[in-house]
Amino acid sequence: MRQDSAAKIILKQSWGDYYLFRLETPKIAAEARPGQFLMVRVNDTPYPLLRRPFSIHAGEKKTLELFFQVAGQGTALLAQKRKGETLDVIGPLGKGFIPDGENLGTSYLIGGGRGIAPLYFLARHLKRLGTEVKVFYGGKSLADLPLKEKFKKVGLDILFSTDDGSFGFRGFVTKLMEAEIKRKRPALLFVCGPERMMKKSAEIAASHKIPARISLESMMGCGFGACWGCVKKIKKGDGGNWRKICEDGPAFWAEEIIWDEAR
Repeated sequence: MRQDSAAKIILKQSWGDYYLFRLETPKIAAEARPGQFLMVRVNDTPYPLLRRPFSIHAGEKKTLELFFQVAGQGTALLAQKRKGETLDVIGPLGKGFIPDGENLGTSYLIGGGRGIAPLYFLARHLKRLGTEVKVFYGGKSLADLPLKEKFKKVGLDILFSTDDGSFGFRGFVTKLMEAEIKRKRPALLFVCGPERMMKKSAEIAASHKIPARISLESMMGCGFGACWGCVKKIKKGDGGNWRKICEDGPAFWAEEIIWDEAR
């Protein structure tokens, strides 16, 4: 974990209320792994006091990317930042999706809306390991799929769904994913998105006896386990123990998650 108080924004893109920032932060980028996140100070003033957590969307030798949707005051302030400005960031934080250097066999990656953010980094990493990857990218409408061309451009096998049928499969991304499982069963699922979508994905994984890694979202105070502000009950043995999303996660095995305890 490192702090970079001058991570420079070298690229800014936007699509409605969705934003992508590319940050120049060589030391943090060199250590980043798929599934980890950054804690970002969104303003130079004392308000808001707390940093905000953002999944690492992409990583190269010297740069990292963040992809987010404006969903509150913190993200609204961050969206106002301009190319050339700097951000104060801490990271990389959390545990990665997978151990380094492990080919996991055919993997399906399921992302809903802004939950697609960490899956681009993961998909490219898995492909470099020789893993067969298929991405499922869902949203309420076409406007919620701003990264569709980015995934295609790097040659990823990707299927799309929209709730309203404005692009790709008409219906929930979980339904599209389950239909594809019946055609070809993967070795592993990776999931990130709205809680209902993640819970449904976990149920599908269990019904087909497929291991699944679920990346949980949570409000975080510090991002590294000191404040106990992001706890969830996670099954260990026959019961459940409180675990810190930031430190023990954010990715957990689907069968470990006690969904009724999730906010």
